[in-house]
Parts: sequence; C-alpha cells; structure tokens
Amino acid sequence: MDQITTWISTNPWFSSGIVCIGFFIIVFVRDITQKKHTIQRNFPIVGHLRYFLETIGPELRQYWVANDKEERPFDRTERSWIYATAKGQNNNFGFGTTELQYEPGYPIIKHHAFPFPESKAHIVGKDPSCIPSLKVIGAWHKRKFPYRPYSIINISAMSFGSLGKNAVMALNRGARDAGAYHNTGEGGLSQYHLQGADIMWQIGTGYFGARDENGKFDLAKAKEKVEKNKNIRLIEIKLSQGAKPGKGGILPAAKVNAEIAKIRHVAIGKDCISPNSHSEFKNVSELVEFIEKVADATGLPVGIKSAVGEIEFWEELAKVIEATGKGPDFITIDGGEGGTGAAPLTYADHVSLPFKIGFQRVYTLFQRHNLSENIVWIGSGKLGFPDRAVVAIAMGCDLIHIAREAMLSIGCIQAQKCHTDHCPAGVATQNWWLQRGVDPELKGKRATKYLQGFRKELLSLAHSCGYEHPLQFTGRDIEISMGMNRYQPLEDLLGYKRDPIAFTKFADYTDFPGRT
Repeated sequence: MDQITTWISTNPWFSSGIVCIGFFIIVFVRDITQKKHTIQRNFPIVGHLRYFLETIGPELRQYWVANDKEERPFDRTERSWIYATAKGQNNNFGFGTTELQYEPGYPIIKHHAFPFPESKAHIVGKDPSCIPSLKVIGAWHKRKFPYRPYSIINISAMSFGSLGKNAVMALNRGARDAGAYHNTGEGGLSQYHLQGADIMWQIGTGYFGARDENGKFDLAKAKEKVEKNKNIRLIEIKLSQGAKPGKGGILPAAKVNAEIAKIRHVAIGKDCISPNSHSEFKNVSELVEFIEKVADATGLPVGIKSAVGEIEFWEELAKVIEATGKGPDFITIDGGEGGTGAAPLTYADHVSLPFKIGFQRVYTLFQRHNLSENIVWIGSGKLGFPDRAVVAIAMGCDLIHIAREAMLSIGCIQAQKCHTDHCPAGVATQNWWLQRGVDPELKGKRATKYLQGFRKELLSLAHSCGYEHPLQFTGRDIEISMGMNRYQPLEDLLGYKRDPIAFTKFADYTDFPGRT
C-alpha cells in the first residue's frame, strides 16, 4: 500500500489520468446498460451534458434565449407536464399562470359553483381513469363486430417505419395497459403492434399489408389479416393527413429492410412510395362502396380520416350517406397543425385547415343533413392536453387521437429530426443503436401513466364543471378571449351547438362488446 501511495505522490498527473479514465469507463458501462434514460443509453458519458444543460435551462433561456412559452411546436411547460405525467411525478405548477389570458383565442373553462362530487364518481374495475365512449362504433350500420372504446383518449396513427420497433412496442404496451386503442398508421400491421392493445388498422393509398404484387388493394388479404388478429377492432381509410394532405409519403430505400418489406408487401431495398390518391375509388360514391365492401368482408366498423380543404367533398359525402344510409361509421378530422413524420415545409405550414376550423365546417354540414349524431367523431391535431381535449369535445368530438404528445411520453425530446433517421431519442428512427435507447417495457409504462394521467385530469375538469362524464361539456362551458376584457362563449363564436348528449349514468356505458 505504501508503494502505491509513493507512486501516486511521485506521478500525480499520470495517476489522476488513470483515475479519470477508470471513472469514465465505469460511467460508460453504466450508461449503455441502464434502461431508464434514453439519451444516456444512446450517447454514453456525453449524454449527461444534456441533463445538466436542461437543469440550468430556465436560467439560460431567461437571460439569453427564450422563455418557457416561446418554444414550438410544444413549449417547455407543455413538455414538462407530459414528462412529469408519464413518470408519475408531480405535474402541478406553482406561483400562478404564466399564460396571457387576454390573448385572442385563449380558452377559459367555466367551473360550477356546485361540482360533481368525486366521491360519487363511478370507477370501472379498479381504474379511476377509465372514460368510456358514449357511442358504440358500428351500431348505426349494424356491423357484425361493433366497438365501444374503453377510453376516449387513444393513440393516433404513427407507422412502423416512421417510428422504430421499440417505440411502436412501447406505445402499444402503454395503450394496452391503459385500455386505449392504437392506430397502426398507414405502414401496416406489424408484429410490434401486437403487444395486446386494441388496434385501429389504418389503410392508406399504398394499401400496405393488404396489397397484391401490383400495389392494388387485395380484399382477401385484408380479410385474412383481420381474421388472424382479433385485436383489430376498427379499420380507418386514410384519405389525407394534416401534415401533408394530397401528397403521398416515401420511405427511402435504405430504410426498407426485409422486415419492413414483408409487413408492407413491397420490394426490399427500394423506395416505398405512397401514391397521393387511392386507386380503389375516384369519387364519393365509389368511396362509400369501398367502405361497405371492407366492412361486409371483415365485419368491423370502417371509417375515414382526412384533413379538411375544399368543402364540396364533404357536402357530396353527406348527400350520399343521407340517400343510401351507407358510409363511414366514424370520421377522423385531422388538423393542419398535426404531423409526426416528414413533410415539405409548405405543406406543413400552409396546406389544410387547422383543426378547429376544419372540424367546425364538416360537423355543422353533417348536422344540417341530420347525420352527425349517427357518426362517431374523432379529433386529431395537437389535442394531447386536457384543456384542448375539452374544447374539441365541446365542439362535437366523441374521441381524441394523440400522436406527438404520446411520442413525448416515451422519450421524444422534440429534436425535430424525425425526417433524418437520426432521432437522438431513438423514437423516430430505424437506426439500431439509437433505437436500443428506448426500452419498450419501461417506456410502455410511461405511456400508460401519461394516458391515465391525461384521463384523470380530464375527469377532474368535468367534475369541476358539474359533469360526471367529459362528453357532457358544451360550448357554453368555455369562453374564448377576443382581446382585452372581451370574452365570448365558444358556442357563440363557432355559431353552432354540438349534438345533445343523452347521458344517463356512467355505469350504463361500461359494456364493451368483444370479437368472437
């Protein structure tokens, strides 16, 4: 021991270097083997710098960069709420609001003097966060397998290919344990979507997973896939999405490996191109016929997803449904502010209407044709927060789809590298090293906590306003700022009332028909 001490005292710099190297080796091994922190797992040693800078971020932004409300598309306060909720941490904020409550467009939810007693809230099973759908999807058209979602908050369309396999598994496990369903995105149903959650299978213009050798839709393949996978409860025909409506997507050849090629029924190592339009139908009547064909073959409720541009399509669709009694069981309206993958800047910024405007126009049109109550309405487009969900519900939404907020819950840091395949958090990439940073089990639990935390706060808001169920919200419960000292009820601002809810009691909506 004396010799070691003597050697250290005579070689201080060399011995210090050995200690430092040993320390960094220990940290490196610890970082790549732990599963809790994605950034440290993907970027050992240097990943700690990110958390240090994040710790002093408020001070740096306060004096040098930006405040907590200036970052986009989700500011730091919003991201902090998601992260804390997903981790089961304290998601409350102190010292009052930092919002500009007189800023035009700012919503205020009006509480009641006599709230609904939380002691009387109905608990489904042992889940105090359960919020079942009030409508049964497919009941109107008497589909063979109607579906009542256990949760009105569900995970929106994000394809395997756009997201990595670990991210897809984490989201599916999170949805499974929270009782939500998981939309596959247009990339098709993969083994990573089969972790136990109910599935909304999205079929886009490429018909991935249900196409023949020529890229045409194959009804027999679609029927076979549904029969083999009992977790598929809904089918969504994607006409367009908010990020890039009217434009097909492309998965570069480098990302089309054997696994993705098998799932999508495409060639290995070649660009996987989604056409900008469907080949199975060219007009509204043919679209309705296609919906009925798929529904009859599978027995499942079938709906459509679309961003909103020209209104003539919707007018014609309403007329065809009214005349034939046939058509979609649900309609998902995607806002132009949405988008989880790559899109040209002009499309992302300027093509398709924002959610509130687009939904208002379509919903009121269907009201005029006395069809709105028969259809299940789904809202999508930056709605992953309780206050925004309340506004969407008051406008007429029966269900809410969330995408980017769900990505944040499993580790996304809003690096905005989704289109490069270099997502540092390992969420939106096929890079094997970056993906390994996302542990499906741990991140799945965080997705579950986020969904459950979201629903608990949504229920709490409903109770504060005197309601047992959030779908009882109306446009009279919300006021929108029109500028200094001027507020207007949402109902008056939009110019319509959502369809009345014939709500009885919570327990009457807890029958969940299955597939047999």
